Amino acid sequence: LGGKILELHKLGKSFPDKLLIESFNYTFKKGERVGIVGPNGSGKSTLLKMILGEETPSKGKIITGDTVIFGHYSQGGIADKDHLKVIEVVQEIGEYITLEKGQKLTASQLCERFLFDGNQQYSYTSTLSGGEKRRLYLLTILMKNPNFLILDEPTNDLDILTLQALEEFLNDFPGCLLVVSHDRYFLDKLCDHLFVFEGGGRIKDFNGHYYEWREEQKRIDAIKTAAPKPVVEESPKKEKTKTKMGYMEKREWDALPGEIEALEVRRDALNAVFESTEQDPQEVAKAAAEIQKVIDALDEKEMRWLELSELDYE
Repeated sequence: LGGKILELHKLGKSFPDKLLIESFNYTFKKGERVGIVGPNGSGKSTLLKMILGEETPSKGKIITGDTVIFGHYSQGGIADKDHLKVIEVVQEIGEYITLEKGQKLTASQLCERFLFDGNQQYSYTSTLSGGEKRRLYLLTILMKNPNFLILDEPTNDLDILTLQALEEFLNDFPGCLLVVSHDRYFLDKLCDHLFVFEGGGRIKDFNGHYYEWREEQKRIDAIKTAAPKPVVEESPKKEKTKTKMGYMEKREWDALPGEIEALEVRRDALNAVFESTEQDPQEVAKAAAEIQKVIDALDEKEMRWLELSELDYE
């Protein structure tokens, strides 16, 4: 990467019925790892599309450095390659990629790193399962040797073993990383900086991990809850921009932190099975079957927490 990587200047995006992004500024530096979080429909994927040139900003400008090579893992998946073998799909893009310190990884070695053994590399893609095709799609992105990698919800459809292989690969990745995800565990491992979509066009630039942002949000919410309500003269009623929590929503809000913590403890216990030096194949299979359900439940709880955090707790 050169001196100039990616600059966002007063970037804005709106539609007739919704403001997604309002005057956002940011200049990316070498090796940055940024996570993007926020409710569905808040503009996260739209930001990625504008960066990639697939969507036109309503205002502002984006400046991309001459040496930047984007790699974009999206929800789209791999094009029809059923007539090719796994290794042929990867070699169609390149024979090797260059890692940090000049090390080279051949197409076959990259396949092995992402769990395609020697025999499976010569299987036709038509014989692969849906999960294996998603893994092969990921390889086609990495084989382009990008220096700015954009991952859009990678934890939605990659299995836990593939995600572990991806985490290990990204630990050696020297370029910039931009990740959209609701998976706190994945973000905490890979990103140390967040763009938080708060709604109403606002994007908060938070310098820290996801768990640190969550802790800050809890402190802010505690202060809001404890603060005395100012007495003001009644004025003509206006339409409120923030909806009050109902009784059941308050109960749900109060219970969510404990439920999230319990799911995180279970997820960490299952991950310990994968990381053990003495793995029992049956235990690994059981853990792999359960962990996706735990991650899905955790995503759902954290998404609900984000939704309720937008309401007024009184």
